[in-house]
Amino acid sequence: MPWHRQPGVDRERGSVAQDGGDPSVSPPATGPVLELRNVTRSYPGDPPVEALRGVSLSIRSGELVALAGPSGSGKSTLLHVMGTLDRPTAGSVWVVGHDTTRLRDGQVSGLRARTIGFVFQQFFLLEALTALDNVANGLLYAGTPLRMRRSAAEAALSRVGLEHRLHHRPTQLSGGEQQRVAIARAIVGRPAIVLADEPTGNLDSVAGAAILELLLDLNRTDGATIAVITHDHDLAAAFPRQVWIRDGTIERDNAEVAA
Repeated sequence: MPWHRQPGVDRERGSVAQDGGDPSVSPPATGPVLELRNVTRSYPGDPPVEALRGVSLSIRSGELVALAGPSGSGKSTLLHVMGTLDRPTAGSVWVVGHDTTRLRDGQVSGLRARTIGFVFQQFFLLEALTALDNVANGLLYAGTPLRMRRSAAEAALSRVGLEHRLHHRPTQLSGGEQQRVAIARAIVGRPAIVLADEPTGNLDSVAGAAILELLLDLNRTDGATIAVITHDHDLAAAFPRQVWIRDGTIERDNAEVAA
């Protein structure tokens, strides 16, 4: 089944509303799904802290990218800016052909809900909810009816190998299983791009290797566009495209070398 089509979660296609309403969008037929153009992010201080300094980055549909660098390199800031969780001080962030710097906060939130999936190191699952409902919650802000949310959530959990854990709560799952639930939540709406922040950081080597293989398979089999933020050189080395970050700038991008 194509990545952008899933029963129960297809959405009306259109352009971003300019009146503050939630945008309903689809990935462009051509061009990047996510693009940063000369992005700077600074924070007040004496002197000011420049977390990102003129970063330009383009990710196309179907790419599998590792954004790697040491602690303090600007990776976390880059993740927040790429995911529209934070706005750049200067420059622009384009998501599926829309310049988010020109959108109001409500429009950006709607665009994010429909086009970006997140996976975090800490899982961020609600302990009172089952795996099924944790994943179904990934479609809350897309306005999908409850029955459709749960149907899509069951399909997503099956895709990550947890069809036998639908009604288990996070405390009844291993760390690797919890991360699979988090990945299912990220992909349930078939977003244009999944951003994964240190997805193996809280796991042992065996569970971490399984999560890596799952991400590779989602890209290889389903065509999912995935960008992983990591400080782990071995994890980054498993990805076909590697972007190395240091001191708030892109130090090396092997896609540019290949070109």
